[in-house]
Amino acid sequence: MFDKFADLDDKISHLEGRLSDPDLVGNQNEYQKVVREHAHLVKLNNKYREYTKVQQDIHENRAILFDEDEDPELKELAKAELEELVVKEKKLDQDLKIILLPKDPNDDKNIFLEIRAGTGGDEAALFAGDLFRMYSRFAESMGWRVEVMSSSPLGTGGFKEIIALISGEQVYSKLKYESGVHRVQRVPETETQGRIHTSAVTVAILPEVDEVELNIDMNELKFDVFRSSGPGGQSVNTTDSAVRVTHLPTGLVVICQDEKSQHKNKAKALVVLRARLLDQMEQERHDKISQDRKSQVGSGDRSERIRTYNFPQGRMTDHRINLTLYKLDAIISGKIEDVIYPLIAHDQAEKLKAIQ
Repeated sequence: MFDKFADLDDKISHLEGRLSDPDLVGNQNEYQKVVREHAHLVKLNNKYREYTKVQQDIHENRAILFDEDEDPELKELAKAELEELVVKEKKLDQDLKIILLPKDPNDDKNIFLEIRAGTGGDEAALFAGDLFRMYSRFAESMGWRVEVMSSSPLGTGGFKEIIALISGEQVYSKLKYESGVHRVQRVPETETQGRIHTSAVTVAILPEVDEVELNIDMNELKFDVFRSSGPGGQSVNTTDSAVRVTHLPTGLVVICQDEKSQHKNKAKALVVLRARLLDQMEQERHDKISQDRKSQVGSGDRSERIRTYNFPQGRMTDHRINLTLYKLDAIISGKIEDVIYPLIAHDQAEKLKAIQ
């Protein structure tokens, strides 16, 4: 499995030569691809060198143990060190296999975060706002940028729907497991008898799509413009700047009204529409291989209840990997790495099983 590591040094040298090519520097998209590939191969090479060094140390320690003329005290030291080295070798072997797993082509992409209130009325809308703030704070901690593309705020302070573009390094790789139904159990502020209500919010994570990846035929689009409105019907604009774009072949509709410029709203709507169209194509492809989809936490099934946030117990449970954490306040405030990294590890473990 590790035979392909033999020429890593040559590949790295070749990429370093390309990075100094003035023509490549002028093409930022291609330049960034080469930078990422170079960083990946350097990481792989360093890990492989560590792995071969450990194997060499294991061989030398075993030679000491089987040498009848060797000093007994040195043999004891070799035996103790060998036990540590074998554990280290196993861990490095696992690390290398994970690095070699087929890479999700979307992992390096920015994402569109779409949050929609489901069952539960105002309480669901309020929780949609809570989730948006949770993801925004996590994005801030990662050094990512959050730009609201479209929103339907309610007077209660929540959102019927909110769509944001999150840009940064490997955003999709971290947030792709968030798609699905998020359930909340808590006592609403308007509840006078202290009863716990259950509401649901749907989250969708869509990778950003370049025009090159998916070209939309403008003849298949219908554009409508109208006046933007805010919470409670309050006018937030005095011109027809809001844009509704409909993709006629699929019936997909995107509305953008957060910008004061009709041109900017139209541009944002097209970017979101492109992502939704590609996502629909991916969903259809996944449906054909549904068995594979069920075995992975990153399936992106919108109808799947993935997580429950129980406020009275301060508990969050991710149902896909049976993970329960009693630190709900920290999670809601944006510290979701304790949920994300176990999901990544689980997905990697499942993929490793499939190739072994």
